[in-house]
Amino acid sequence: MDIFKDRLARLRTRMMQTHTDLVVLGPTSQMAWLSGADPHGDERPVMLLISQAFAGFLMPALNSNSVRQATDLPFETWTDELGPAEALRRLLARCEVTGPGHSVALDEAMRADFALLVLDEMHTPDRRFSGDTLGHLRAMKDAAELDALRASARLNDAATAAAFAALRAGMTERDVASVIHDHYKANGARAEFTIVGFGGNGAFPHHHTGDTVLQDGMAVLIDTGCRIGGYPSDMTRCGWFGTDPLPEFRKVADVVEQAVQTAIAAVRPGVAARDVDAAARGVIDAAGYGEFFVHRTGHGLGIDVHEPPYITATSDAILEEGNVFSIEPGIYLPGQFGLRLEDIVTVTHDGAEVLSALPRTIWKR
Repeated sequence: MDIFKDRLARLRTRMMQTHTDLVVLGPTSQMAWLSGADPHGDERPVMLLISQAFAGFLMPALNSNSVRQATDLPFETWTDELGPAEALRRLLARCEVTGPGHSVALDEAMRADFALLVLDEMHTPDRRFSGDTLGHLRAMKDAAELDALRASARLNDAATAAAFAALRAGMTERDVASVIHDHYKANGARAEFTIVGFGGNGAFPHHHTGDTVLQDGMAVLIDTGCRIGGYPSDMTRCGWFGTDPLPEFRKVADVVEQAVQTAIAAVRPGVAARDVDAAARGVIDAAGYGEFFVHRTGHGLGIDVHEPPYITATSDAILEEGNVFSIEPGIYLPGQFGLRLEDIVTVTHDGAEVLSALPRTIWKR
């Protein structure tokens, strides 16, 4: 429980810095990160409220005994017979936010009806989302989180290498995904997501792995991640099956690799996220493929596969030591192939550490 007490103390410090009187979290990854509690989420309101005066849960009595095993924080319970309104009023009173003009930060991932319950009980609150409070803290990983992310990345390395080694003519995309998932399961992990794209399917960045059959002369894109120890991985590697790759495939591979290297070199504390995006995008633009790089350069990784900081052309986020995010430029040529190379990096005191050890060189079978 000590880690959660420390996180609660850090959140209260951050609340003072941002002039936030109340933080309200739903049964989301926000709640799990802060308290260790991950209660069942349905239409029954369950929330964690934090102020300087008090921190406690609005908890359906139905779930209270099971959630109690994960947290020592107090509960205000309610039953289906009476409803949550009175328990929520008691909780707000204990948080000392019943007067007018309080500032409240809401969990952006919680149900809207839960958020409205809180706002309707408060008097003219100044409301915003939790990005500059809890989101800010989650974006800076501690040593234990970094170790868990490294372990997940290394297992993902091995699963991806096994998938490329298993490629045979006649396999479907689903067959390759099964190789990956079996490797995860054999090593105590579970699949978080897997994209396998053969040939032109790789030109769809979020292709749904299907029954396309592998044939000679096809590009292969594998974007996959597992979850072990509570933390996920995320990596993309590309290859070519059969005959020698097309000259344009080799050219695109070189451009994307240079974009990755240039973006990684731009990472350090104090740099704006948009400058890392610009570094990758500039390489691809200069090579004449700018219109085919259709997404951001990266996203944060933590408990969630997608979380702050986001590495976009418009992001004002300033990188800090402990941030973890993907660098994943890609070029997608419709009807031909897509080529994306993705690594997860963490910001160090003077640059970036790549969590994966699997080479980005193009795989050929």
